[in-house]
Amino acid sequence: MTRIVLDYPPLTLAERWKLAKTHGPAAFFRYLLSFLPILKWICRYNFSWMLQDVIAGITVGLLLVPQGIAYAKVANLEPQYGLYTSFVGAVIYCLFGTSKDISIGPITVVSLLVGEAVTKVTTEHPDVTGGEVAVCLSVIAGCITLLMGMARMGILVDFISGPAIAGYMSGSAITIGLGQWPKMFGMTEVDTHQPPYLIFIDFFANIPKMHIDAVFGALGLVVLYVIKFGTGHLAAKLPRLQKPLFFMGIMRSGLIVIIGTIISFGINHGGGPSPFKIIKQVPAGFDAIGIPHIRWDVLTGCMDVLPSIVLILVLEHVSVAKSFGRLAGYDIQPDQEIVAIGVSNILGSFFGAYPATGAFSRTAVMARSGAKTPLAGVFTGTIVVMALYVLTPCFYFIPEAVLAAVVVHAVSDLISGPAYVMELYRTSLLELVVFVLGVVLTCFIDVETGIYASVGLSLGIMLLRLARPPVTPLVRCPLQSQHFPGGLGGRNPSFSTLISDQHYIYVDEADVHFSQTTDPMPPGILVVRLAESILYPNAGQVAETLTQLGKTRTRSGHRVDDPRSLLWCDRPTQVHRHQNDEKRSSPLLGAIVLDMAAVHRMDSTGLQALVCVRTTLEAHAGQAVEWHFTGLQNAKIRQDLLAFGFGSLSDAAAAELHISTPIPPQMHEPLASPMPLSPSPKELPLPPSSTSQPMPMPPSSMSPQPMQGPPSVSRAPTSSPNHTAVPMPRSSSLKAMQQRQRRQQIMQRGSIYQQCQLGKEEKTILESWRATAFLDREVHRFSSHISLFDPMEVDIDPYYASINVSQDPHDQLPVERYPCFHWDVDTAVRAICDRWHSKKSMKN
Repeated sequence: MTRIVLDYPPLTLAERWKLAKTHGPAAFFRYLLSFLPILKWICRYNFSWMLQDVIAGITVGLLLVPQGIAYAKVANLEPQYGLYTSFVGAVIYCLFGTSKDISIGPITVVSLLVGEAVTKVTTEHPDVTGGEVAVCLSVIAGCITLLMGMARMGILVDFISGPAIAGYMSGSAITIGLGQWPKMFGMTEVDTHQPPYLIFIDFFANIPKMHIDAVFGALGLVVLYVIKFGTGHLAAKLPRLQKPLFFMGIMRSGLIVIIGTIISFGINHGGGPSPFKIIKQVPAGFDAIGIPHIRWDVLTGCMDVLPSIVLILVLEHVSVAKSFGRLAGYDIQPDQEIVAIGVSNILGSFFGAYPATGAFSRTAVMARSGAKTPLAGVFTGTIVVMALYVLTPCFYFIPEAVLAAVVVHAVSDLISGPAYVMELYRTSLLELVVFVLGVVLTCFIDVETGIYASVGLSLGIMLLRLARPPVTPLVRCPLQSQHFPGGLGGRNPSFSTLISDQHYIYVDEADVHFSQTTDPMPPGILVVRLAESILYPNAGQVAETLTQLGKTRTRSGHRVDDPRSLLWCDRPTQVHRHQNDEKRSSPLLGAIVLDMAAVHRMDSTGLQALVCVRTTLEAHAGQAVEWHFTGLQNAKIRQDLLAFGFGSLSDAAAAELHISTPIPPQMHEPLASPMPLSPSPKELPLPPSSTSQPMPMPPSSMSPQPMQGPPSVSRAPTSSPNHTAVPMPRSSSLKAMQQRQRRQQIMQRGSIYQQCQLGKEEKTILESWRATAFLDREVHRFSSHISLFDPMEVDIDPYYASINVSQDPHDQLPVERYPCFHWDVDTAVRAICDRWHSKKSMKN
């Protein structure tokens, strides 16, 4: 099997432009076609689908007519406005929607918000009617949602948590239910526009003033629940009657309205005043059809509820569509669903409709009725039109108490029960606080405050979790029963052999399940797992944690005998005692391995934070510290890490590209100012003075280690005075070689050149041999860190002179082109140990 070498070269600007020209027109054409999903399936429409759509559409229409009339009363509008809203959304959705089950129409929470806006605006401007306010809200909300859908901003819905939605939905349901109680019992003295808790108090204070409406309201509510639970119980016991019982259960609201209307007609058909409240006159047809007129004073009066309406329109529709799409096994397009909402509300404003969206109850009925395509909504709209033109005389006698009972029964399903509250309690107390806050503020202040507070708090919790991700130090647990003989009696343990086929899993050191089975970590290696992407909110916290782990688990590489070198907060006695303890127990930090399987993105702040950590830990260790990254699957993160100086080419690739060859000084631009704390110039090798001479190479490149897994050298070694000539490539001329060297100079990150005075004319150039950045542009401007330590002079623990690491039996694992990247943590640690063992053996 061919060994896989992972390498992700970035696309050049010319390649990106070529791809854009090739795929751009087709992508734009697909974007335009996505606005009319009906074109994808209408050509396959058949009679069998139509029969199922007719049944489902008529079923939902029989439910939608009484709901539309009842919800219009919640919105403080005349009953016909609920039917206008029900018709337009049901008919228009089939052209733009991607769900076969969604039924667009009025919903309780939006009706409540529209009712608040109608009450406020009509009170401030008596010349404005409720219909004008409703139409204005429909136009503006439709335009906003349409723009959101066209801009493909459906992802914004994902930022709102489930507890926030459940909180304000439960609070809204309680508010709507309490607001309908006085109407259900005929109490005219209770102001239903005040906060819910005041309605609750006034309701019980006015119980002696109930009217005969309570008979229709209370009895109707009881019958609704009897039918709901009774049909479900009987269907389980009598499977043969399951279908009739199902249709009876979903049509219970219409059934109660019909029965109440018949009784009301029997009482009031002789004329005279009605002993209970009835709807009375309902205009036939589309009486409010026309071009919507937007008034500025109406718009300004609605601005406080408009954001809440838009939020609920998008949130409820997309969440309901996704839920039923998963249940039925098809995918919906959230952005296109938002487009469908926008178009439905804009066109609905021409018919006098108020804002509408997909409702959970009607969508559930549509799905259970067997709808096959979105065309079922057309048949639902047909039922609504028939009701507008044929049944309006019958609407005259509908008791308002019956409609209030229908609303109370409908909103009761929106309240989250004790089981959901216990789930939040067991999983997250913060999310429970979000839920409770949404319910309390909605009930005690208003719906808008509850929505804004719960959504804002949930976003704050999300940002807090993003800003404080866990940074977990790992320990290793053997996959086989063999363990290291003996224990860690001191800082320099002596082991005879490391089992060649021994592999490890790396787990959280605080996990009690592995506390008795872990093996000691190799000295000088720190393995850390990152659980989130490194972005600017959490970059500082990740950097601080990595720095603390590096300092507390390894000893310092500096002596502190001079009290003048101490910080103001340290005392000499404490530091001396601390350093002595560390020298006996802790190794020097030599390598950091970051498990970045969960890291999908890094911004410039996060990358710069890692650079700062590298600088701090190298200063703490007094030597170069290698950085290794495992589990990376994102090519962009690899390129960014290389650009910031993490990583170099493997030994084989370095020999091919002559990366380890010193570059002539005339091909570089020395830094303007010399670096302090540099090695003595007498210890520095002089580079060749001409490119015509054989190119020297450091000893470490003379005999590269065979690739027995992903190589693990994060920095190329410093050149040695004992150079060995490397033959020129057979097919390369001098000019080609110079071009490659010039390109390598561009790719070389942060090379340091310090001019030192040796006499009057002699100069020595210090080459730090930093990591090679794999980019097509100059990246030295990113180099904010310069190592002052020679990687070949790393203080390697004696442990690595005694171990024997044979070839990795997992020889089919992919090999990384850059040795700072590894397939997994075990591969990284084994490669580091293998290379350090080779270096220690060479020194001995």
